[in-house]
Amino acid sequence: MRRAKTFVRIARIATAVTVAMAALTIPASADSERHAGGHPGRVFVQTDSTSGNKIVAYHRAEDGTLHKRGVFATDGKGGILEGSVVDHLASQGSLTYDARHNLLYAVNAGSDSVTVFSVDGERLRRKQVIHSGGTFPVSVTVHQDRVFVLNARKGGSIQGFRLTEEGLRRVPEWHRALRLNTAATPEFLHTPGQVAFTPDGSRLVVTTKMGGNSIVVFPVAPSGAPAPRPVVSSKSGSAPFGLTFDRRGRLVVADAGPNAVLTFRIEKDSDVTLLDDILTGQQASCWVVRAGNRFYVSNAGSNTVSGFQQTREAHLRALGNTPTGTGTVDSAVTPDNHFLYVQTGGVGAVDGFRVNDDGSLTKISTTPVPDAVGGEGIVVL
Repeated sequence: MRRAKTFVRIARIATAVTVAMAALTIPASADSERHAGGHPGRVFVQTDSTSGNKIVAYHRAEDGTLHKRGVFATDGKGGILEGSVVDHLASQGSLTYDARHNLLYAVNAGSDSVTVFSVDGERLRRKQVIHSGGTFPVSVTVHQDRVFVLNARKGGSIQGFRLTEEGLRRVPEWHRALRLNTAATPEFLHTPGQVAFTPDGSRLVVTTKMGGNSIVVFPVAPSGAPAPRPVVSSKSGSAPFGLTFDRRGRLVVADAGPNAVLTFRIEKDSDVTLLDDILTGQQASCWVVRAGNRFYVSNAGSNTVSGFQQTREAHLRALGNTPTGTGTVDSAVTPDNHFLYVQTGGVGAVDGFRVNDDGSLTKISTTPVPDAVGGEGIVVL
């Protein structure tokens, strides 16, 4: 039997207390993890096109503007979940970079496969296309030589792979069914949202949106095998979607049910304990990324990005909302935390923003991505 734990919702802090807490916020100059910038880099964007999925590569100039360098076919097809408009995969982590091995993993939802690219500057070389071990893959996570794929349809599942010198090797024993209610309508709200290793690789975390209203945690054995049964923390009305981790390994989740950002501590027994809960005040708050001690949430229904700054007590303080193009979806931050890039699925573009010292965002560019309306998946290097 799965063991469930109900989310404990922390009471709202009164306005006067919020002001007092703001005074305790970590100063940006002391703890924002903003490293020396000015170095050009690369941005890779997935189109998720049903006629043929592609990765579009961009050169990132010192001022943050993007310049297209190439288009690389995955040898697979994108897919569209029923009911989706601007987010055809309705997921986070569909394009994932493996820094240890300099590899890029891309899901081909319409082909039930994953493509592995080697990265050479702004060029990609396709090395492998392998079956995802399920139906409609939407998210990939990697830790050392272990790679797990989240499959969205037929109840959802995760499938594990071992990375060898020959490429990914599927490990049949590392398959786990999620048994979610993915047949409910609209489909895109009931499929799982993301799979991610905890920073230490000891657990796999899966968000289920409305398909399970839960955060699912699989302890991972030293062999790499996930536990036969996960620990499930659920709450009626919740829709956990995108996730990331703070500097101390605490779980930060964008919950599209109440349109809130939740911070959890993962306990030794893999239960989660709610530490903080703050509303975005926006619609369809689904994706979340970290930039030092700040978090940025994409709100697809409001065409905005909400910024938050974390205090030492793990509380989040709102920094305000920034407009984007239509259909704000997946996003990524540069390694130096100076720039944020946000996909806008309604128009098939990427909006670039400079992250200012106070955490506010200044728009610097909008870059059209060919054949990418509804596309998701972005990596920034």
